[in-house]
Amino acid sequence: MKPNSGTLVINIMNGGKAEAYEGVYQCTARNERGAAISNNIVIRPSRSPLWTKEKLEPNQVREGDSLVLHCRPPVGLPPPIIFWMDNAFQRLPQSERVSQGLNGDLYFSNVQPEDTREDYICYARFNHTQTIQQKQPISVKVFSMDSLNDTIAANLSDTDIYGAKPVTERQPILLTPTGSTSTKVELRGNVLLLECIAAGLPTPVIRWIKEGGELPVNRTFFENFKKTLKIIDVSEADSGNYKCIARNMLGSVHHVISVTVKAAPYWITAPRNLVLSPGEDGTLICRANGNPKPNISWFANGVPIAIAPEDPSRKVDGDTIIFSHVQERSSAVYQCNASNEYGYLLANAFVNVLAEPPRVLTPANKLYQVIADSPALLDCAYFGSPKPEIEWFKGVKGSILRGNEYVFHDNGTLEIPVAQKDSTGTYTCVARNELGKVQNEVRLEVKDPTMIIKQPEYKVIQRYGQVSFECIIKHDSTLLPTVIWLKDNDELPDDERFLVGKDNLTIMNVTDKDDGTYTCIVNTTLDSVSASAVLTVVAAPPTPAIIYARPNPPFDLELTGQLERSVELSWIPGDENNSPIKNFVIEYEDGLHEPGVWHYQTEVPGTQTTVQLKLSPYVNYSFRVIAVNEIGRSQPSEPSEQYLTKSANPDENPSNVQGIGSEPDNLVITWESLKGFQSNGPGLQYKVSWRQKDVDDEWTSVIVANVSKYIVSGTPTFVPYEIKVQALNDLGYAPEPSEVIGHSGEDLPMVAPGNVQVHVINSTLAKVHWDPVPLKTVRGHLQGYKVYYWKVQSLSRRSRRHVEKKILTFRGNKTFGMLPGLEPYSSYKLNVRVVNGKGEGPASPDKVFKTPEGVPSSPSFLKITNPTLDSLTLEWGSPTHPNGVLTSYILKFQPINNTHELGPLVEIRIPANESSLILKNLNYSTRYKFYFNAQTSVGSGSQITEEAVTIMDEVQPLYPRIRNVTTAAAETYANISWEYEGPDHANFYVEYGVAGSKEDWKKEIVNGSRSFFVLKGLTPGTAYKVRVGAEGLSGFRSSEDVFETGPAMASRQIDIATQGWFIGLMCAVALLILILLIVCFIRRNKGGKYPVKEKEDAHADPEIQPMKEDDGTFGEYSDAEDHKPLKKGSRTPSDRTVKKEDSDDSLVDYGEGVNGQFNEDGSFIGQYSGKKEKEPAEGNESSEAPSPVNAMNSFV
Repeated sequence: MKPNSGTLVINIMNGGKAEAYEGVYQCTARNERGAAISNNIVIRPSRSPLWTKEKLEPNQVREGDSLVLHCRPPVGLPPPIIFWMDNAFQRLPQSERVSQGLNGDLYFSNVQPEDTREDYICYARFNHTQTIQQKQPISVKVFSMDSLNDTIAANLSDTDIYGAKPVTERQPILLTPTGSTSTKVELRGNVLLLECIAAGLPTPVIRWIKEGGELPVNRTFFENFKKTLKIIDVSEADSGNYKCIARNMLGSVHHVISVTVKAAPYWITAPRNLVLSPGEDGTLICRANGNPKPNISWFANGVPIAIAPEDPSRKVDGDTIIFSHVQERSSAVYQCNASNEYGYLLANAFVNVLAEPPRVLTPANKLYQVIADSPALLDCAYFGSPKPEIEWFKGVKGSILRGNEYVFHDNGTLEIPVAQKDSTGTYTCVARNELGKVQNEVRLEVKDPTMIIKQPEYKVIQRYGQVSFECIIKHDSTLLPTVIWLKDNDELPDDERFLVGKDNLTIMNVTDKDDGTYTCIVNTTLDSVSASAVLTVVAAPPTPAIIYARPNPPFDLELTGQLERSVELSWIPGDENNSPIKNFVIEYEDGLHEPGVWHYQTEVPGTQTTVQLKLSPYVNYSFRVIAVNEIGRSQPSEPSEQYLTKSANPDENPSNVQGIGSEPDNLVITWESLKGFQSNGPGLQYKVSWRQKDVDDEWTSVIVANVSKYIVSGTPTFVPYEIKVQALNDLGYAPEPSEVIGHSGEDLPMVAPGNVQVHVINSTLAKVHWDPVPLKTVRGHLQGYKVYYWKVQSLSRRSRRHVEKKILTFRGNKTFGMLPGLEPYSSYKLNVRVVNGKGEGPASPDKVFKTPEGVPSSPSFLKITNPTLDSLTLEWGSPTHPNGVLTSYILKFQPINNTHELGPLVEIRIPANESSLILKNLNYSTRYKFYFNAQTSVGSGSQITEEAVTIMDEVQPLYPRIRNVTTAAAETYANISWEYEGPDHANFYVEYGVAGSKEDWKKEIVNGSRSFFVLKGLTPGTAYKVRVGAEGLSGFRSSEDVFETGPAMASRQIDIATQGWFIGLMCAVALLILILLIVCFIRRNKGGKYPVKEKEDAHADPEIQPMKEDDGTFGEYSDAEDHKPLKKGSRTPSDRTVKKEDSDDSLVDYGEGVNGQFNEDGSFIGQYSGKKEKEPAEGNESSEAPSPVNAMNSFV
């Protein structure tokens, strides 16, 4: 129960069950005068039970039939709200045909094919517990007549008569309520709900009537498509027979509900408190009504009056207690209980027997003010026992007031119905009884009424003109009137064009929207008057353009009415420059403390030219005024004359006073100093006072200069102090300051937390507990606890490493914490320390704990080497973090075909001490994918994957490959071509760079699956390296090739073929060749034989002249070899091999470059004396392209 209150608080938020507090509660308040009791308060816990499980059969119903889907929600407290939804949480649509009943069931007057669905779901929402319970979905399948006929026809022979009847219309029948009559009982004041739901086709329409009467007007409502009749605030007059009629075109059906309205007890006359004097008589009356008639029972001080202590002055007569010649002991609290089967009423009435002299409760000399010719009411609230008699007098020695001009009320109030000016004066109220007399004086002032002596008049004004309405008033000189202007009975527009003066309203730059009725309302504290006029706006003639500008500065500033704390400033406004002045800004300068600095003081409306300014003591004021209009601010006015206010005591004390120790034995008191003008006078100082809290010490005080800190030395460590700082100057002290609590300096905590316990939750998480240290040993503000923990060693490797301590801080007075991120299978140490504002205390003894094993990390590497036709060699490294004792390795692998489909998975368990494995009996030329992971006793770790391919045969290269990369270079571009063997749809790229450079390779993507690409933007005369790769094939590229771009050509070249001397020379050479050929032809025809054999013998070189294996002749003269033409434009492949179809011989191989010559008989001089160097390279020979000069010389 709350202290000093009768409120009982039941809180189950921190534990406990609501059911434990279920019951009926009653409050009793008791003192020496008696006991009062409250109504019974019933507490019941809310309940939202689950739906009982039931097996729901699908509903199969014929089209046109009626259907009821039962909800049957669980019984909750308070009862749930029922609604139907589907699986998508959408409310099911309802209509006159389909609707929900008051009991939550879903009624179908007739079903249609569109009603077929499997997700009719009933929901129960328990608002008090904020939960929603869901019933299992209900399935409904509606069979149409056409589909039913087809089903019957398929199951009957041709000779059978079949066919379901078509959907027939049916007259209404009631689905709820059943039968022809029913009864309903409702309590007075509640809402009466009557329901009728009917089946039928077409859908019936419901109508309600009351037999022998009319439905109550303004309290009757129809809901749920008129299926529910709702009458609010029912009374006994609403009892009777209510008939619902369901009708369609085939007929009707009706049901009569007999309604009886019962009533819980309700008051007719509740007992009221009685104040009696000794010897007086009185009665307590307790009258209540209800249906059935309530029983009245009386209690005295909470006890049934029959067994209460007897009181001879008391007599109970049914619903009345009669008191006769009461005495002071008769004081008691009586309770009246009126109850019937539907409820009860309880009322407390205090019978207070007092002997009290009169008292007047109205304040003395209270002033009443009224307007002449209006009523005046003068109060005289009183108390006394016996009840005092009241008399009124006017004046000090006036006679008692009587007559028709006065009205005397029972509560002591004197009413003067029509007060006149001569009614003003002092009135005395006298209250007397047999125990004494008391009087009280009040004053009445009668004021003159407020009048508008010049009312606003009807105005017609041209557009963009100016208009003014006058409202001159006369009022009592002691009343302060306020004038309000309205437009069309509403506030004036928020527009600076409307200027409200003392006696007028001025509208500038009138527009069409200013048309309307303007009302002047004058209010005082006692009365109000008003007057109105109409404004009509007409078109205005054209006007010249108006130039708007900032206002001119105000001038002629004048100070008047100088007082110690205020002054009146007035000024004359400057020209507003066609834009009305909205407001004036007043600024001030303190020439004593901050000369040259202007501060904002206040601002006033633009219609005001004087202002009363509040001042501070000991300030040398100067003022200036700035005018503001829509365009902007004016220049400041010239400063006013200076005004130095007198000194005074400070009005305020320093703010933000704090006491925080910087050392264990001191207290540093700080505060925010007062500003210059806040000092209110010269000699600003501060009185600093302190004393230890909760110790009966006197205040210690010092007076310091205008500083903001004072240090108290020699204080105990961390004890609370009461502190206050008071401002003073040469004239005296500021008001008494408020006290703040500070603390002397903190010191390091003295003790370490004890009983440190560690609970290992899993391999990476532990929970640490400790006992809190005593607050006295903290010696400061407790900030929390720090847990230091570090790994000592890994239990799997038994190797120590550099200790890296980790720290976790737990704020406040927590006594436990979680240690995350631990390493499995490791040994740890920890300690706990308490922390205050000074630092950390001593550490608790180191606590050792070990984490259990966990799953290992992935193996450090997996390499696949030595591929053969049917085997692969696997090598691996142990996990970087074993996190326990390794038990084995798990290897899984499966083949991958050309379409990247995975084959069957094979699993192999490998002992933990192995680091390699040879897999045998694999398929040749097959790609495999491998999954490899390690295991501990806890489970498997993360896996590492790799792919590898077995080879096709022992000599062929691995598949796929890119070979025979060739280049054809020009000055600034090169054509790259290659051959590819491998899967289809490979995406190629070309990488190139400057030969011998360390720069990164440049990459160009090849569009499509072409086997050539043109590199552009190359530098002339530069050697480049190039290689070709395939996207998606890891590490798959061709070997590198090197090519050189052609030299840069001069910008202007001379074509030698067009020179005359070159043409003449070529013609001469051609003629010489022709002559030589003719000579040779003639000699051959004469039988001359070319002495080749002799020439060969003379120039033989056995090292370079290969012999044929069969006849020993020179290979050079084979017809098949000597007559092969030279291929034009052939290039050397990138692998420096020669294709079989290429020539194995050339003139350059047998000549000596430009030195080769012809003999005069046409034989080759030196051809057979030159060395022919050929080095075997896997059956192919290297050759160079024939030099054009060599070829020409040999031929000539």
